[in-house]
Amino acid sequence: MLGLNRSQVLKGLAAILCIAAISWLALDYFVPSPPKKIAIATAFKGGAYELFGHRYQEMLAKSRVTLDVLLTKGSVENLSLLQDDKSHVQVAFVQGGISNGKQEPGVLSLGRINYQLFWVFYRATDTFEHLAQLKGKRVAVGPVGSATQIIAEKILAANDVKSDNTVMSPLAGEPAIKALTEGKVDVIFLAFAPDAPVIQALLHDPNIKLMSLQRVDALTRIFPFLVKLIMPQGVVDLARNVPATDVTMIGTTNAILVRQDLHPEIIYILARTLQETHNDAGLFQRAGEFPTQTDPEYPIAQTALDYYKNGPSFLHRYLPFWAANYLRRVIAIFVGAIAIVLPMFNFAPKLYLWIVRENMSKLYRRLRIIEKGLQTELTTPQVASFQDELENIDKMASRLSVPIRHSALLFSLKIHINLIRTRLAARLAELRYPTAKVA
Repeated sequence: MLGLNRSQVLKGLAAILCIAAISWLALDYFVPSPPKKIAIATAFKGGAYELFGHRYQEMLAKSRVTLDVLLTKGSVENLSLLQDDKSHVQVAFVQGGISNGKQEPGVLSLGRINYQLFWVFYRATDTFEHLAQLKGKRVAVGPVGSATQIIAEKILAANDVKSDNTVMSPLAGEPAIKALTEGKVDVIFLAFAPDAPVIQALLHDPNIKLMSLQRVDALTRIFPFLVKLIMPQGVVDLARNVPATDVTMIGTTNAILVRQDLHPEIIYILARTLQETHNDAGLFQRAGEFPTQTDPEYPIAQTALDYYKNGPSFLHRYLPFWAANYLRRVIAIFVGAIAIVLPMFNFAPKLYLWIVRENMSKLYRRLRIIEKGLQTELTTPQVASFQDELENIDKMASRLSVPIRHSALLFSLKIHINLIRTRLAARLAELRYPTAKVA
C-alpha cells in the first residue's frame, strides 16, 4: 500500500496514535470537565448561611452537581478553609469587612448576595445616641475571632471605643441577650437577619431599645465595606408601630467567595443559583439589587460577571447544564481537531513525497551496488544474478505510487534502470562471445 512496508505502516499508525493522545491530553488540560462534587463552608447550624447552603444544594442537584454543606464557626474559618488546599472547600459564605483580595490571594467573588445588619441593642433605662458614648461601658461584640467581633471593634475603634477603655465581652446570641436583660452588659452587637426570632423578640420587647446610629455616612466613607440602612417607622409591626421612629442602621454585605481555580462551568451554575435565590426584594433590598456585579473587597469572577450582564449562554438557554457542558467540550474537541488536521493536509503531501523519495533512495542504493559491480571482473553467473536483482528493482519501481506532478522522479529512475540493464546485457554478451569483442 503506497509503497510502504509493514514497518513503515506501523510507525505511521504509532505516530497518529501519539498525536491523538497528545491532542486529547491537551484538550483535557485546557478544557477540563467540571467536578461533579464541591463543598461550601457556611456557619453554625440553623443560621442563615446554612439555610442558603441547603437551598443551593437542591438547585445544583438539578444540574447533577453534588454540593456538600459544611458547618463552621463563620466567615473567618470559611476564609481559612478556602485557602487550605487540603480542606476541599471551593465555595464559602464570607461577611464583608474581615478581609480583602490582597490579603486573600487566589480567591474570587461571585458578588454580594444580601445585607448583613448589625443590631445595636441596649436597655430602655439607658440613653445612647452615639457610639462614642459606649466608652467605659460593657459591650458584647461576639466571640473572639468571629466576623461580628472583628467588624464591631473596627466600628467602635473609629469612635475611640477600644478594649483599653471599654469592657469587650465575647458573648453573642442568646447568652448576650440574657446578659443584657440581667444587667451584666450594657450594649450588645448582633448580626442576624431581620426575620430571625431573636431579633423579632428584641424589637417587640418594651424593655429593650434599638440604637439609631449617628454619623453613619462618615463610617461608610472610612470603611467602604459598610452600608447605611434605614429601617422605616412601623415596618416590623405596623399595627403596633414597631419601630416607633425611623432607625438608622449600619451593616455590610455577605459575599460568596470561590477558589480561583474553580471550574468556570461550576461558577456559571453558582451565579445562576445566586441570581435565582437572592434576586427578590426584601426589607432593605430592592428587587434585582442582589447579587451584585461589583465587590468592594474581592475581584469578581469573570464567568459570573458575564452571566449577570448577558444572562445564560446560547447552549445553556436551550439545554440542561450537563448536556450544554458535554456539547461544549465536543465542540472544543472538534475545533481542536480541525486546528490539528488542517495543517496536516498541507504537510501530508510533503510527507508522502518524502516517503516516495526515501523508497527511491533505497532502490538507487541497490542500483549503485550493481553499477559498482560492473566496474570489476564478473563471471556469467554474477552478471545473471545482477540482472535478476535489476528486474526486482524494476518491479519495485513500478509499484511506487508517485504523484503525477513528480513523474520526473519515476522516469529518471526508469532511465537509470534501463542504462544499467543495457550495460549488464553488454557485459553478458562479452562473457558469452569473447571473440566478438576481439573482432
